[in-house]
Amino acid sequence: MIRRMAFGMLLAAALCPPVAAQDLRKGAAAYNRGDYEAALKEWRPLAALGNAQALFNLGVMHEKGQGVPRDPAEAVKWYRKAAERGQVQAQYLLGNSYESGDGVPQDYALALKWYRLAAQQGHPGAQNSVGAMHESGQIGQVNYDEAVKWYRMAAEQGMAEAQDSLGGMYEKGQGVRQNYATAVMWYRRAAEQGYPRAQYDLGFMYANGRGVPRDPILAYMWFSLAATKGNASAVWGRDHMARRMTAAEVGRAQRLAREWWAKRQRR
Repeated sequence: MIRRMAFGMLLAAALCPPVAAQDLRKGAAAYNRGDYEAALKEWRPLAALGNAQALFNLGVMHEKGQGVPRDPAEAVKWYRKAAERGQVQAQYLLGNSYESGDGVPQDYALALKWYRLAAQQGHPGAQNSVGAMHESGQIGQVNYDEAVKWYRMAAEQGMAEAQDSLGGMYEKGQGVRQNYATAVMWYRRAAEQGYPRAQYDLGFMYANGRGVPRDPILAYMWFSLAATKGNASAVWGRDHMARRMTAAEVGRAQRLAREWWAKRQRR
């Protein structure tokens, strides 16, 4: 997560006035080499001038305890200032803080407010979070139609978690007409990215012949891949399938799993 944030710091510098962008880049270079004191020296003056990216960066450093004591409440203060100026990642992380109650009292309504603002700017993590809050009913009522809408936005941007969640909506027929083949399509997209829950879900579909022909070998393969990431349900599924397969079938499934890993590592 730190690396992704650092990339966001560098990227946003190009959108600022020349002097501010130069100072943001200097700060980002210092941050990426672990010189947090130098990064703070560059960003604090910009934050004092209301630069949204610098405000966000200070929030990150307080959240992570980088160059300053870790202080979630102080991080929220900086995220809020950046979020109010439209900084999309700050809006997302502020929503996350309100959802988890980290640095502020837990408040799902405020979490949804900030997630939605970031989601409307196209942030896939925020879109996924808006979908999840509507699916779970955290905000007081379940709304599967809204959940599907936001999951789809994030899924179409390639977010594996949202792809898996959207697959689940199609499998269960929540907010959409039940369609196992479409569920498999979304599960597969997420599973191919290495998302363990989707690998389990895809294995389940193969094990039960939902949306695909029943195939214990492919079911075992996907369960096995998810199991290596610590998915407890996948461990059970893999072992359950193994008891119903021949040794040759298990060997073939294991070979397919190894080949999948080798192919992924070459990407």
